[in-house]
Amino acid sequence: MEKPSNPSEAPEHSFGLLISMIRTELVRALEAALQEEGVDLRFTQFLALKRLALDGPMCAGELARAVDHDAGAMTRVIDQLETKGYVRRQPHEQDRRSLRIAVTDAGMATWQHMAKAHERTLERAQQALSPAERVQLMDSLERVLAALRATG
Repeated sequence: MEKPSNPSEAPEHSFGLLISMIRTELVRALEAALQEEGVDLRFTQFLALKRLALDGPMCAGELARAVDHDAGAMTRVIDQLETKGYVRRQPHEQDRRSLRIAVTDAGMATWQHMAKAHERTLERAQQALSPAERVQLMDSLERVLAALRATG
C-alpha cells in the first residue's frame, strides 16, 4: 500500500479517525471520573440520565434520539437506570398507551454529583486551548455537524 504524499492525509491525521479517537478518550475519561466519584454508570447511562435531568420526562424513543442511541438498546439502558433507582416509568399525561421516563430524586442527586465530574473531564480535555480557541473549536464542530446533517 502506498503512503500518502501529504502527511496530513496519513491515517493517524485523518479527520474521521481523530474525531473517533477524541470521542473514545472522552468516554474513557468520563467513565473513569464517574468511577472515582463512586458512580457506577457507563457512558450511555450517563447520557440518558443527563438528558432526563436537563430536559425532563420523555418517551423511550425520544430519549434514544436525544442521546443518538438505538431504540431497542435504550430499553436496556432504561431498565438498568430503573434498577438503580435513578429513573421510573410513568404513564404519559396525554396518551394512556404510552409511558414516559422520568428521573427520580435519587437520579437527580446522582446527576448533580456526576455533573461536576463531567465538567472536570471536559475542562481537562480542553486545557491546552485558550478561551478563543475553545469558541473557535465549538463553532467549527457545530458547522461540521450542520453540514453532515444537511447532506445526510
